[in-house]
Amino acid sequence: MKKYKATRKQKIKTKEGKVETIEIPYTGVFYRIGKRIAGNGTEKIYYVTYKKNGVKFEEKVGRQYSDQMTPSKASNIRADIIEGRKLTRKEQKKLREKQKKEKANRYTIDSLWDEYAKQRTQNLNLQKDKNRYEKYVKPNFGKKETPDIYPLDIDRVRLKYLKKYAPQTVKHILALLKRLINFGVKKALCPPLSFTIEMPEVDNIKDDSLSEDQLKDLLKVIEADDHPQAGNIMLIALFTGMRRGSLFNLKWSDIDFKKGFIKLRDPKPGKDDIIPLNNQARAILEGHIRTKSEYVFPGKGGQKRTNAQKSINKIKKNAGLPKETRPLHSLRHTFASLAVSSGEIDLYTLQKLTTHKTFAMLQRYAHLTDKRVKQGGDTAGNAIEKAMMETKDDSNIVNIK
Repeated sequence: MKKYKATRKQKIKTKEGKVETIEIPYTGVFYRIGKRIAGNGTEKIYYVTYKKNGVKFEEKVGRQYSDQMTPSKASNIRADIIEGRKLTRKEQKKLREKQKKEKANRYTIDSLWDEYAKQRTQNLNLQKDKNRYEKYVKPNFGKKETPDIYPLDIDRVRLKYLKKYAPQTVKHILALLKRLINFGVKKALCPPLSFTIEMPEVDNIKDDSLSEDQLKDLLKVIEADDHPQAGNIMLIALFTGMRRGSLFNLKWSDIDFKKGFIKLRDPKPGKDDIIPLNNQARAILEGHIRTKSEYVFPGKGGQKRTNAQKSINKIKKNAGLPKETRPLHSLRHTFASLAVSSGEIDLYTLQKLTTHKTFAMLQRYAHLTDKRVKQGGDTAGNAIEKAMMETKDDSNIVNIK
């Protein structure tokens, strides 16, 4: 395609004193004639030439009509490129591609959830997390990246849901968001938040254990129930305080009948643990129907069980337990409550038995130790009183030299 020099008109005076108009070419600017993009006919397509590091470049800078390009504009663009004030079209294209690639590699909360869910397929709480994410987290944060989340965003969500739900529910929502971001930071997928997520205050001092009458009614129903696993799952929860996840994870190889221990695989605190196999739990497990599965309470096809809600809720209903009762959860708390109430087990020992990570969650049982604390106070008082009496008696003795 033929090149044409881009020129500008300038009036000059000749030696004879006449004024003439001449064409002065723009340095490094030329055009070609090409078909007009929008409309009929042709238009000028402007180019500039320049040198960088001794290498000559030719760069298209725009069209006459579609870009409203003129020789003067093209010359200014050439000057900006040479002075480094403007990127060339090739450099702009590379920058756009780089930005596009960076954007594609950036993780929103939605993409963090996708990655998190892929790596948590065996997590028993994944379905709960999924429901919680879809209903609460996604609508508020799904399209955001972590640098786009501010304290005010968290405050609005917390206050909005506290109007509808219990503090514990809202805490679960925000805890899931926090867990996703921590996961992303750990995997180098996103930067951390610049602030700490403020959680709603929750009163954890709640006794979910069953009353004596409720427990008696439940044990009668379990005795009469014909399900091969549901009753024994509940009894093991009662006699060991094991969590639902640990019960479903339990394999026959985890039970040491000889030494009297049960290995808990990845309990809630995050690492394997060991609890004693008491006589009651031993009797239940020794009488439990053993299949070809490696799991003590297997699911379909002998695989790890993920749910037993239907059969357990049937027992719960027949025992007349309140609708809000979470059977396995309540039985775990019943184990803890009865253990402390016996007066033979302190909170430190209970922590080991229930594999709680900290003492904070054990405070709900602290009031059950009041009797022992009172006894301890009486004992201390009696000892002090005895010491005072001995001191008083000594004061009546006359020291004769």
